[in-house]
Amino acid sequence: QVQLVESGGGLVQNGGSLRISCVVSGTIFRIYAMGWYRQAPGKQRDLVAVISGGGKTNYTDFVKGRFTISRDNAKNTVYLQMNSLKPEDTAVYYCNRQVPPYWNWGQGTQVTVSS
Repeated sequence: QVQLVESGGGLVQNGGSLRISCVVSGTIFRIYAMGWYRQAPGKQRDLVAVISGGGKTNYTDFVKGRFTISRDNAKNTVYLQMNSLKPEDTAVYYCNRQVPPYWNWGQGTQVTVSS
């Protein structure tokens, strides 16, 4: 069974930075394109960044230029470096496959940006 464990979230001031991580176990991590998603209270879960098994990346417009997704296939880990954070980035962040069928979602990691 695939397990996803996100970590690294926290409280940061407007304009600050955080790096969050997701460790994936129970599968051949390197063959899957991965995504970071986020869900704010009362809103749907949105995809914010993706990375292919080979490292090709893509971002939604509202994080482009501020967030960087990366992966370490030797550590079965995907990262999201978040710079110039804004209060509207406040959400629970999750990792999963880029496309369905999704693995069971992890607990996520809370990112809170104070204004």
